[in-house]
Formats: sequence, C-alpha cells, structure tokens
Amino acid sequence: MSKQQTHVNSWYAASVPKFPDQPSLEGNEIADVCILGAGITGLSTAIECAEAGLKVIVLESQRIGWGASGRSGGQAIFGFGCDQHKISSMIGIEDSRKLFDFSLEGLRIIHERCGKYAIDCDWRAGHAHVAIKPRHITELKHWQTDLDNNFSYNTTWWNELQLKEQLASDRYIGGLYDDKSGHLHPLKYTQGLARAALSLGVKIFEDSEVSSLQRGSKAIFKTRHGQVQCDYAVLAGNAYVHGIAPELDNKIMPVGTYIGASEPLGEHVARALIKNDMAIADINWALDYFRLSADHRILFGGRASYSTLPPPNLRGVMSSRMTRVFPQLKNLKFDYIWGGYVDISVNRAPHWGRLGANVYFAQGFSGHGIAATGLAGRVISEAICGQASRLDVFEKIKHLPFPGGRMFRTPMLVAAMAWYKLRDAMF
Repeated sequence: MSKQQTHVNSWYAASVPKFPDQPSLEGNEIADVCILGAGITGLSTAIECAEAGLKVIVLESQRIGWGASGRSGGQAIFGFGCDQHKISSMIGIEDSRKLFDFSLEGLRIIHERCGKYAIDCDWRAGHAHVAIKPRHITELKHWQTDLDNNFSYNTTWWNELQLKEQLASDRYIGGLYDDKSGHLHPLKYTQGLARAALSLGVKIFEDSEVSSLQRGSKAIFKTRHGQVQCDYAVLAGNAYVHGIAPELDNKIMPVGTYIGASEPLGEHVARALIKNDMAIADINWALDYFRLSADHRILFGGRASYSTLPPPNLRGVMSSRMTRVFPQLKNLKFDYIWGGYVDISVNRAPHWGRLGANVYFAQGFSGHGIAATGLAGRVISEAICGQASRLDVFEKIKHLPFPGGRMFRTPMLVAAMAWYKLRDAMF
C-alpha cells in the first residue's frame, strides 16, 4: 500500500505494534455487504454481518483506525451526543427510552467484543461529569433526576469533598459519577475489531479511497484501481467522507478536537491525581476531558476548533488548560499532541438510517462515538438481515442541515461557538 498513509503522531499510534498492512483494492470484487470506512462503525458492522454469514468487504481510504476511531479521547459513556431529555422532546418518551436502553447495549458490546475476540484495549471503569460553577451543579442534578425517573438509570452524586477524594483538583465543585461508563485505548480497540473481522473472513482494503457510489439494485463502490459490487452498501466514514452521498453531507459538520499525552508521571504520582482511574469531563460547551493512560500519563483533551483550522499555539493552550485543572503539574511537558475531526449533527443526536432500499449510513456521533459506533454496527447489520425495527426508531429523529450552506456554515458556527465560550467564562 501507499507509504504516506500513516497514523498521526499520537501516543496511541506510538503505544501499539504496527498493524499488518492490508492490500489496496485492485480489480473487481463482489460482496453481499460493502462498507466504506474501517473505523469502529464500519468494523462493527462488518463483524455483525460476517457473524450472520454474509460476505463482507471494507474499503478504507487510509489505514485501519486512521480517523476518529484511532485518535479520540477514548471515553465510553452511556447515552448519545445530546442529553436524553432532548431526544425525548424530539421523538417522545417511549421511543427515547428505547434509544437509551440501546445506548447501554453499546457499552455492553465493548465488553462482549473484548471477551469473545480477546481484545486488550486497556479498559478502565468509571466516568465523572464534573461541575465548575453552581449552574453546572443544577444542570447535572436535573440530568440525574431525569435519568433516574424516566430511564431507571442510577448514577451517583459526589459533592465537592467526595469528588476530591478521587480527583486531586480544586477546579471542580461536584460531579455525577457513573460506574458503568469508562475509558479505553481507542486504537487498540479498533485494531482488535479489525483482527476479529479478518478472522471471520472479512476482506479489508486499505489505501482504497472511494471515488463514487453507484446506486441501484446492486450498489457499486468505485476506487482508483477497482470496484466492489454489493447487495448492500454502508457509509461509515463520518467526518472524513463527503461527496459520496451528497444529501448526507450538510447534516453533519467536521469539528477539530485535540488531545495531549504528557510525559510519564509514574504510577504513584498518577494515582494521586485520579485515585480510582476514572475518566473525567466537565460540562462547559468548550469542555475539557482527561484520564490516565495505562503507562501513567495524563491524556488531556479539549480546545475544539469549529473553523477546521488548528488553534494557534496549540501546545501552549493545552498546557494552560491542563494546569488550570492540575496546577501541581505546571512543569509537566506533553510528549504528544494530536488532533482530528469528529462529526457533529445540528441537534447532536445520532443520524443513522438508509438511502433507498440498500444503502445504509451512520453519522452524527457528535463526540460520543466510542460506545455508540459499536451499537450502530449492530443496528445496521440487523436491518440488512431483515430486522429494521431498531433502525426505524433512530430514523424518527429529524435532522436539519447546517444553516449557511457550504460557504457560510463554518463562519456561522464559529460565531455561535464564540457566544457559547463567552457563556462558559461568564455564567
């Protein structure tokens, strides 16, 4: 395959053995199912379809896990990219309850896959959404009440003192803790899924960018040097694909997000910072999220860019944000800083469905994809195999295009985000 298709210079890529290169597509192939994208969505779909006895091909323009699946914050959290009460307002409480229960299945799928296919992805249990100011406490407690009363989902409220027993930071004044969510090494997990798919007979072609999708009773994906004819096509490229199904492009927007991996702290220092090894995220609009790595680094994320341009002085900004949380780490250096795109929808809800009779898609994970992507693969596979009832529920969510068209949607969103960041700072 082409040698320029390497992973970004991240701690994730540096901390795993090189995955064997897969061939580029050359010539013509025929499959029951062909999937665009070898991230968690695409590979999960491939595994489900292959387990059902279907012949599956996956086309990846770069490397397995090259996009968000191999670069993300690695936090696996219940629910979706928007609060559940917002989904309830869009489709009603009964269907919202179904989707929430499906999201918990997404977490279980991670454990099922890791057990069945012996995937070591550094899973650690526990996640806390934390409050910086009093209005955050109000929002989190309302969220907890909604989860408890309407979805029978129990979380634990920690006041400031209880939170500090686990997290050595004075920045936060309370937190909502969930012991069923957690965090993992996303590239390890994605590569583990790829090994599982290959063991089931799935063909994965890397360096095979799709140039077009011809729709019809048989769908045809065309690449530079070949094509795949299939009964069912699946679009799982998310923020890294456009132009293949134009009617989907304006329903999501790529947003840059950035992560730093510190130099190693040593186990004693690391455990003093986060005693129970949980993942943490605040609830500002421009949020910070962080956790420990298996080799005792701080993995610190945030500083989203809605302009698609990397922020200036990214290393300095990331260091400043980290030391605002942990002043005791003011002299700590980042060994790695990297970024990538997540795909957000206007309402931050998942956008999954089908185009015609045999083209399926999943996008709009809105920064909440580690667990939801595995669920998407299962739901789409079920639909391909004739059981579309769960996909039907997701399709009830109405998705509007981003305003402004291709020319103006980015500056309009940047202006909106400036307001939300001001709100974070002032209120």
